Amino acid sequence: MQADRLRKLIEKRDAVTARIKQEQSKLKSGERKSDTRRKVLAGATVLQWAARDSEFSKLLMVELGKFLVRDADRALFNLPLQKKGQTTP
Repeated sequence: MQADRLRKLIEKRDAVTARIKQEQSKLKSGERKSDTRRKVLAGATVLQWAARDSEFSKLLMVELGKFLVRDADRALFNLPLQKKGQTTP
């Protein structure tokens, strides 16, 4: 009798733990989506500003050249690819 009661309590606990993990996952997913949206909007704003202001565009390209290290990312901005082992200061 007590073993059955204990088993039921453990099952309830496990179900609650699973629901907690599911809700935490939803929350983290929402936070990631919001963060991505902020980055997209900020990037669009900066690119529009660069399209209107050539001095800012030059500064942006210098900073992107320092910041971007992956060849695929650099190619998006027509930046020269980095040589193997090369790091930006």
